[in-house]
Amino acid sequence: MTDMTGRNRTQTPEGENESPVQTRKSPRRGGGDPGTRGRTTVADGVVEKIAGLAARDVVGVHAMGSGISRTFGAVRDRVPGGSKSVTRGVKAEVGERQTALDLEIVVDYGVSISDVARDVRENVIGAVERMTGLEVVEVNIAVSDVKLPDEEDEEQPEPRIQ
Repeated sequence: MTDMTGRNRTQTPEGENESPVQTRKSPRRGGGDPGTRGRTTVADGVVEKIAGLAARDVVGVHAMGSGISRTFGAVRDRVPGGSKSVTRGVKAEVGERQTALDLEIVVDYGVSISDVARDVRENVIGAVERMTGLEVVEVNIAVSDVKLPDEEDEEQPEPRIQ
C-alpha cells in the first residue's frame, strides 16, 4: 500500500496503516570504552621509583640499599650532574597485570623492625597499586643494616670547603 507521498506503508495486524519508521543508528566507532582501547605498559624503573619513594617516607627507614650500593651512590651523588638514585635498594619485576618487589633497607636503631617492615609494605603497595593499576603480589624486605645514633651518615657528602 502507498500513501500520498508515494512511500510504501505497512499494515499492522489490526489492519491500521503505519508509516515506516526509519531509525538511524549512530555508527559505533572503536568498539567500547575509550579507556579499554589499547594497552598500557609500565616499565620496571617506574615501579622502582614509586616504591623507593614510598619506602623512604616511612618513619624508621634510614636509607635504602646495602652498604656497598649506598657507598657507590654517595660517590655518584657528589659528581656534578649526578642525582640521588631513588631506585637504590629496590628491584621490581613487572608483568602485564602484576608486579613483585624486593627492597633492601637500613633502619634506625631503636625502632621495631617488624613494624617498620609492615609499614613499608603497606605504603609501597598502596602507592604502586594506586599509581600504576598493577596488583602487587609481594614485597620482600631485607634489612641490611641498623643506623646507630653515633655512626656517621654515609650519604652525607663531605663539605667542599672546611
